[in-house]
Amino acid sequence: MSGTAVFPGTRVPVQTLLDYLEGGESIDDFLAGFPAVRREQVIAFLEEAKDRLLEAMFFSMNASIGDCPEISLDTR
Repeated sequence: MSGTAVFPGTRVPVQTLLDYLEGGESIDDFLAGFPAVRREQVIAFLEEAKDRLLEAMFFSMNASIGDCPEISLDTR
């Protein structure tokens, strides 16, 4: 299965939100332009993206410093 990721229940690509934010626009600007998307959907997407990015960074850092006893990762 392939295609463009969209907000559920809409045909609005998630990439459009990222383009807005990258261009300096706010979430409110995006929502004004795409009323089919709910604020909760935007927040949920951004939270999931943040979690995935942090997870990827953790595993990348862990792999590169795994043999260095002077550095540890706070995994609380």
